[in-house]
This record gives sequence, structure tokens and C-alpha cells, in this order.
Amino acid sequence: MTVARESAERTDEFDPRVWRERGAPLVAATGDGVLSGHTVAVKDLYAVAGYPLGGGVPEFLGAPSDAHAAVVARLLAAGADITGIAQTDEFAYSITGGNGRYGMPINPAAPQRIPGGSSSGSAVAVARGEVTIGLGTDTAGSIRVPAAYQGLWGIRTSRGSISTAGLLPLAESFDTVGWMTRDLDTMRSVAECLLPEQNSGPYELIVDPDLCAVADAEVGEAGLKAARQLGAVDHHLNADLESWFTAFRTVQAFEAWRNHGAWISAHPGSLESEVAQRFHIASRVTAEEAFGASSVLRDAAAVLRDALRGRFLVLPTVATLPPLRVASAGALESGRMRTLHLTCLASIVGGPAVSFPLARIRGIPSSLCLVGAPGMDLNVVSILDEKVRDTRHFGFPA
Repeated sequence: MTVARESAERTDEFDPRVWRERGAPLVAATGDGVLSGHTVAVKDLYAVAGYPLGGGVPEFLGAPSDAHAAVVARLLAAGADITGIAQTDEFAYSITGGNGRYGMPINPAAPQRIPGGSSSGSAVAVARGEVTIGLGTDTAGSIRVPAAYQGLWGIRTSRGSISTAGLLPLAESFDTVGWMTRDLDTMRSVAECLLPEQNSGPYELIVDPDLCAVADAEVGEAGLKAARQLGAVDHHLNADLESWFTAFRTVQAFEAWRNHGAWISAHPGSLESEVAQRFHIASRVTAEEAFGASSVLRDAAAVLRDALRGRFLVLPTVATLPPLRVASAGALESGRMRTLHLTCLASIVGGPAVSFPLARIRGIPSSLCLVGAPGMDLNVVSILDEKVRDTRHFGFPA
């Protein structure tokens, strides 16, 4: 059986690589509103009343949650039904989209390629048409990467703009609420439901060719061309990207181990090797190292906030096309690291980032991202509403 054939046959049946729980609906809407008629896949990091949190780790499943996570309750109150609880990479500490126990779901947009994670289950449920909204999280790119790999619209919101109450943390300095959709209108509806009102004003789109050069040539060139077609002007951030990324990874690892280290130590063998190795490295980060890295990040965030004052940065969402499922571990890690060099910028500044699909490259999903200063979430969505709808002749999808 080919992968593409397997994907088609599994669409209408329960797929444990995509779903941990599923119903018709699993939880019905509690009100009527802007999201009436919409359906949601909830990443297995959010509390859903009556069901345990799993975090993508079977041994972690405990007692049922007493109450919904804050954002889940708001979606239900706005009229959305919860179709089910979607799988995630273990403790969300990956952007590949595979899970050692549940498996890697098929990428509907490119069946021979990985789906991207850690919000892989939510993303695949959207891409397969099983739901209209995939609720996920984004710490280092876990909304933007699966959205890019599957030809979806995905938004990472500003840190603190939406309550994370009832969310299992990975690294709280960077954890944010996000969602994926198949179209801009649905993304906007969710944004208007969840995000606070914001002031609009004049803005400029900028693109840094040096950031585009981090990506593979065909990806970076397509991103730079699309950015300029959108009206972005060249602006060199002079980012100390390697230093910034190293500091980001240090703080993320320190917080991840602080949040989950005790449980992992008490449950050896509960994680698949890639994530287990990542947590092992995290266990060795000292408080002094994390403190020093935090200082680097504060300076980096100040540079980015200054660059994004009245501006929005356009850059490739990811550094590579979605890798093949059979790619070697070394190839996956090389692409992952370069992608994280790009995605960490929004995480460092704490602002919104919206990934949206471009015309495909060799038939494979391609994507662009807009990054704004903290609190500019609705403004980023509005820019896309204005710009992308008017530039379809440049190859943007309808």
C-alpha cells in the first residue's frame, strides 16, 4: 500500500496518529457566536474537562481534567464544537511531527514528507478536512512549521495575549496559543474571537536578505521574491543569529527540564530517543547558563522591537521544504536547526507570527511568514487580508 493510498483510506476512520480522542462532537459548543458551525481539534496540551492531559506521552495520562483550559472554554462559548483531542510530539519538544508511541501522521499535502510538529495532529486534522480549526501551541515554531509543511494558515499569537491557563507548559518564556486553518477568513474569525482589540496605523513591510539566505536556495529565493512582490523593502537587521539562537535554545531547555525533568527522571523509557536525548541535554543546563542566556535574549528582543516599530518582517517560514519521511536523522536535524534559527525570532521578541501558503515549489508546499511586534496580532492578520487577497496573480493561492 502506498503512503498516498493509505492517507486516502484513513481519512474517514479513527487514526491514532492524529487523534487521541474523537467524538461527534467530543464536546459540544456551550454558546452561539462567530464560530458557530466550526469544529476544533485540540492539541493534547490543553485541558478538556472530563479527559486527562496526555502531552503525547501515554504514561503521563492521569485523572480527567476538572475544567477546560481558558482558550478551549472561549472557543466553545463562541459556538465551536470540539471534535477531539489531537496528538502532539512528546511534551511538544520537537517540530518533526512524529511520536514514538503513536506514530507519525501522514501529511495530506505531501504524503511522502513529514507533517511537521509539534502540533502535527491538529494540523493534519485541518488539512484532511476533519475540522476547520486546529488549536495548537507555538514555543519555537510548533504552529508555523506544520502549517508551512501542509499548506495551511497558522498563527502564533503574542506571548500573554491569550491566557495559557490549563495549558501544559514546555518553556513558559516562549509558550503561546496558536491555531491553523485552511483559509484566511477562518483564521480571522478565531482571531477576532480570542484576541483583544488593537490600534491600527501606518506600517511598512521589510525583508532581510540575510535571513532568507539561511534557507535552502530555492526556499529563500522564493521567499525573498514573494516578500518584494508584497511591497517589502530590504532592511538589514544585522542579527547575531547564531548567538541569539544559542541563547534561546539554552533558556528553552532550562525551562523544559524544570517543568518536566522530575517526571521524566521518575519514568525512564517513557520518551522516544530523539526527544529523550533533547531532555537529557536540557538536564545539564545550569541556572547560571540560563541567566546569562536570558541577558542575551533581552538585548536581542530590544533590537527586534526597535526594528519592528511600525514595521512587519517578512521571511520564509521554514528553511527547507518538508523533508522526506525517509530522510536520515542527520538531514532532519540540519534542516531543523536552520528552521529554528528563523522561527526563534518571533519567539524571542514575543510577538505574533503568521505563516501562510505560497505557490508550491516542485509540487511541494511552500510558505511565507509575517512577524510583528508584541500586541500587533490583529494587525498582522489585517495586512494579510489586504495584501494577499490582492496579489493572487503573483502566485499566492486563493
